[in-house]
Amino acid sequence: MSGPERGATGLLSGESAAGAEARPPAAERGRGRAGATALARRRARAGALFIAPNLAAVAVFLLFPLGFSLYLSFHSWDLFSAPRFVGMDNYRRLFTADPLFYIALRNTAVFTVLTLVPTVVISLAIAALLNRKLAGIAVFRTIAFLPLVASTVAMAVVFRFIFASDDGLLNRMLGWIGLGPVPWLTDPDWALVSLSLVTVWKSVPFATVILLAAMQGVPENLYEAAQIDGAGAFRRFRSITVPLIRGALSFVFVITIINSVQAFDQAYALTGSNGGPETGTYVLGIMLFQNAFRFYEVGYASALAWVIFAILLVLTLIQLRLSRRAEADL
Repeated sequence: MSGPERGATGLLSGESAAGAEARPPAAERGRGRAGATALARRRARAGALFIAPNLAAVAVFLLFPLGFSLYLSFHSWDLFSAPRFVGMDNYRRLFTADPLFYIALRNTAVFTVLTLVPTVVISLAIAALLNRKLAGIAVFRTIAFLPLVASTVAMAVVFRFIFASDDGLLNRMLGWIGLGPVPWLTDPDWALVSLSLVTVWKSVPFATVILLAAMQGVPENLYEAAQIDGAGAFRRFRSITVPLIRGALSFVFVITIINSVQAFDQAYALTGSNGGPETGTYVLGIMLFQNAFRFYEVGYASALAWVIFAILLVLTLIQLRLSRRAEADL
């Protein structure tokens, strides 16, 4: 063997020896793998313990009420006696023998339209204004978000004084400009409009927060490039801002529809538990409350709750489908 070959062999043998010295024995490698497995098991057990309270809360406060209400929707139950199985009678009665259901459905649909469009338009305009870099903009943002922290019931009570027919603040202001008083809460049609105004006032700040956060994620260089090309403020807003916040707009649409269909507390506090005057503000939330806690027909109310759930599910799926199609066309 030549000298270089012996050197290479010696080098290789030296590396092998060093590798053999650096490599731990098989028993130690086995203990290392066992230790890693035990550590992974401890971590998995700790993770399960951390999420166990949340899983228990979801099971107790979400899954169980859902399953129990579905069970009750096929029963007749007055809270005091044992539930009696009635099959589909509650649903059949709802669609074929209860005219109040269609009145509540119509009022809820009108109320949703009266609430949805102003909420989206106003919140979009306010978010665009608050997104500008102006001196003292933090103060305006705080003022705009104040209704978000107000209690819905307290807000509705305050608006009852504002909408009062005789000496309400709104009718006094109309009188200052020569207009006659408006029966805000005593006329069925005006009562639904008044309820929509209060709901819009309450809903706009939350929608504004969502849209403003989305607007602040739009890259600034797009506006700068459009401005160099001569695009005005409205053109930049229409061609850059609105398409890039389409996801947030879709979210606001869905949330506003859900809140409108489930509206109860503001209607209860503003016009009472009967949905008056007459049936002017008799929405689905009021109907559900009446049947469950005034007439003690819990099974019938549960059937109504599942019908509301089905309506919201269909509307949400339609909205998501339209939103995805719009994003694909973008």
